[in-house]
Amino acid sequence: MKKIQVGFLMSYDYKLLKNSIPLVYNEADSIIVALDENLRTWSGEKFEVDESFFLWLKSFDTEKKIRIYRDDFFDSNLNAMENEVKERKMLASQMGIGNWIIQIDSDEYFVNFKKFTEELKLRNNYLNNPEKKQIQIAGYYVNLYKYTDDGILYVSKPRNQKFATNYPGYITGRNTKEQVIYIPNIVIHECLSRSEEEIRTKFTNWGHSHQVNIDEFLDKWRKIDQSNYDEFENLFYLEPEKWKKLNYVEGGSISEISNNLNYRKLMPSKLYILSKNFGQWFKFLLKQNLKT
Repeated sequence: MKKIQVGFLMSYDYKLLKNSIPLVYNEADSIIVALDENLRTWSGEKFEVDESFFLWLKSFDTEKKIRIYRDDFFDSNLNAMENEVKERKMLASQMGIGNWIIQIDSDEYFVNFKKFTEELKLRNNYLNNPEKKQIQIAGYYVNLYKYTDDGILYVSKPRNQKFATNYPGYITGRNTKEQVIYIPNIVIHECLSRSEEEIRTKFTNWGHSHQVNIDEFLDKWRKIDQSNYDEFENLFYLEPEKWKKLNYVEGGSISEISNNLNYRKLMPSKLYILSKNFGQWFKFLLKQNLKT
């Protein structure tokens, strides 16, 4: 017990796992890749997986840490978000209560996973009786918006995202609605830095598909480039004001982009993170007292 258990969700963008898995491999005790046995997305659309990917996975897994977990994750009676939660809970059941349960999507790239796991291990006491003291661990997303000729546009202000928990009572996505502990760790999210066709596929098949006006979003996305990005604001696909502005960084690959980003400038201050954690602690202390 008290292991670093990492789970990945494998779907239509499975090729991105070649970027995300190597970044966590050394620090993970085990890695479970969840794949729908009928190759269906949360919206029920079919996708294909090239056999060469499985050959790559086998050759990469020199320490025999990786297991593919195949099951039926799609229920036609549920919407896409409900199917997402279903899959996440089923995946978590394979990872084991009493361990750190970390779930990562294919397009999420940890900049320093070792540091992230060190922060988790400092809090191993939360694994002793997880059902009674449920928590979530969040890092900070750098959301990639659009590739340009020489680099990439990204959302200027990072947003927090939950990645780990001691008890996977997921309600929406990875959110259990329990106390959050924020830690200073950056994850690059290859969110919209894709072709228009790939963005349509993403928006049609993910958990928030019923909330996105795809055509309206893409109309704005097409107009923005390296020369005019500072003229646009309110860019998020769900609540536009959550992505206020864009910035630009040079780089032709994820590794180059990662090397060129100024993480010191992007990372929220220690005081900000401390205040967020105090706020969460106080909120859930009051909540617990009200229950008793």
